[in-house]
Amino acid sequence: MKAKKVISVLLASAMTLSLAACGSSSGTASTAASTAASTASTASTASTASKAESTAESKAADSTASTMTAGTATDAAHTINLWTFTDEVPKMVEKYLKDNPDFGYSVKSTIIATTDGAYQPALDQALAGGGNDAPDMYCAESAFVLKYTQGDASSYAAPYKDLGIDTDAEIKAADIAQYTVDIGTRPSDNAVVGLGYQATGGAFIYRRSIAKDVFGTDDPATISTEVGPGWDKFFEAAATLKAKGYGIVSGDGDIWHAVENSSDTGWLADGKLHIDPKREQFLDYSKELKDNGYENDTKDWDDAWFADMKGEGSQPIFGFFGPAWLINYTLAKNCGGTKAGEGTFGDWAVCTSPVGFFWGGTWVLANKDSSKKEAVGKLIDYFTIYAGTCQPDPVSVSLTGTKPLEIDFRIK
Repeated sequence: MKAKKVISVLLASAMTLSLAACGSSSGTASTAASTAASTASTASTASTASKAESTAESKAADSTASTMTAGTATDAAHTINLWTFTDEVPKMVEKYLKDNPDFGYSVKSTIIATTDGAYQPALDQALAGGGNDAPDMYCAESAFVLKYTQGDASSYAAPYKDLGIDTDAEIKAADIAQYTVDIGTRPSDNAVVGLGYQATGGAFIYRRSIAKDVFGTDDPATISTEVGPGWDKFFEAAATLKAKGYGIVSGDGDIWHAVENSSDTGWLADGKLHIDPKREQFLDYSKELKDNGYENDTKDWDDAWFADMKGEGSQPIFGFFGPAWLINYTLAKNCGGTKAGEGTFGDWAVCTSPVGFFWGGTWVLANKDSSKKEAVGKLIDYFTIYAGTCQPDPVSVSLTGTKPLEIDFRIK
């Protein structure tokens, strides 16, 4: 048992370093996020989101781009500088300006992809430089958000209350997932300085045809009781699937985010490495998956992983853990087709995960030195809080909260 503990700590330590390196574009970001983690356990897990998520979310920002979204004015005094790493927020800006023609400001969007580690250094330089070209508002993803909300760069962020947002009342009214609020709260003054425009609560995404063959139904409400709640039920389902010739997941990486981001404590405690018991248990889960052939022993984002999405792996795979962006940006593009009968297209549904977890997300912040705080506040309020009260399109819906929704979803 003692040897197992030593191995557990060594492996978990290596995993921590590996994830921090992949999830952040600079050593500074990793350090800041890890430091912040010791003061906010729910937020700490955000600093270890994979580089692959950055790649997925940067799909529309392959290079540096600067665009002007026309408003009612174009002079510097009436131009809001937005810095981000995808075109998602700029598209929201377009929608806002269309709905609010009297806004009085234009928005200049600077988009720099995170994939080559270029975004953070450029943003840091722009924030430190100040002046007319400094960002009035900027975005940070889960891989490095703690640097800007709780770490070294948090001093640049303006409290939402300073933007004219009734933060407490609006967050409560919108019923925003608490973990997104925790991640966006600066410990030094307990001020909300960032919120996400989507929550990335996770679900279990499974193949309908396999569900029918093994469990006699593809109904999400029923399948959620077959694979959970809890990991014991999940492995019972894995054994049942294996008896019929199926693997439950592609590789142990598929369960990692569900384990890591459902743990009770952060990676640091009193400045020292802390291994949450749930994360340590991952080593046993990984061994059980491999020893029993419950997976195809693939690695996330490798060709073999994508092959399992197409149904072309060494054994058919039942499901994947992930939020909505994994469906929209990854499964949809790697299912092997665009219509029924091609690959696994149309064969997917979503049910409640065995454990509640989140994976990824993007937070929007404002510069405390901006001279356009009120206007910036209107945009941020629209993106992050007002949007939480709307009914989103079911195809692009983000699974909100730490208790994933039971959604009957087909890739279309």
